[in-house]
Amino acid sequence: MSFHIGDIELQSRFFLGTAGYPSPQVLQQAIAASGAQVVTVGLKRQLAQGGAPGDFYRLIQQSGARLLPNTAGCRTAREAVTLAKMARELFATNWIKLEVVGDEYTLQPDPFELVQAAAELVREGFEVFPYCTDDLVSCQRLLDAGCRILMPWGAPIGSGRGLLNPHALRLLRARLPDVPLVVDAGIGSPRDAVQAMELGFDAVLLNSAVAQAHDPVAMARAFKLGIEAGRIAWEAGIMVPQDLAVATTPVTGRPFVL
Repeated sequence: MSFHIGDIELQSRFFLGTAGYPSPQVLQQAIAASGAQVVTVGLKRQLAQGGAPGDFYRLIQQSGARLLPNTAGCRTAREAVTLAKMARELFATNWIKLEVVGDEYTLQPDPFELVQAAAELVREGFEVFPYCTDDLVSCQRLLDAGCRILMPWGAPIGSGRGLLNPHALRLLRARLPDVPLVVDAGIGSPRDAVQAMELGFDAVLLNSAVAQAHDPVAMARAFKLGIEAGRIAWEAGIMVPQDLAVATTPVTGRPFVL
């Protein structure tokens, strides 16, 4: 079940967001129940709420997970690059989830600013995890900029709509077979996570579906099991749908005589 992000080997294919939990204790329990080895944090959100990044970093260290800071809330490449450098200083990691929003209604990534920021951050030595759309050409441009992983959306952030365009995601997987792909945003239930993994994606990142659940800890475990099941199914070989009925028991045309 393991896979690599750059030089790092991960056993868990579940990336978990950390916003909106009822308490730090519930967040810690949810991380443990999820088995996630990578958790994300929005630096702008932490600073706006008056939280101390050092305190949050210690909480993550106690969980044993790797921290993936993000540039959520940025609208330009310049702003995202500045925030990424700040995150590297505060959290002592070169990993950054790059978000540059181009539309206020859908929070859709701006493909032009995103590529510009990615290229600069790669030159600065960051491992860039770009949050992008499922457009193949935009994804290729990010790879050309030096990204080694892509995080296409399933649906708009926080919408819980699941995978709105499975065809586009399937095409990405087929055309970029050697690139780690993580479905990020829009996941609403473990069913959506299973579907993403059955398409051959390497991991799933989500936040709201766990944090806003009546029981975040139980939901985290449910997603963990769904992600594992979907990956095992992909590796085992999923049955191809048929238009007509296909008999599962051979028919000889002769009755059995006992």
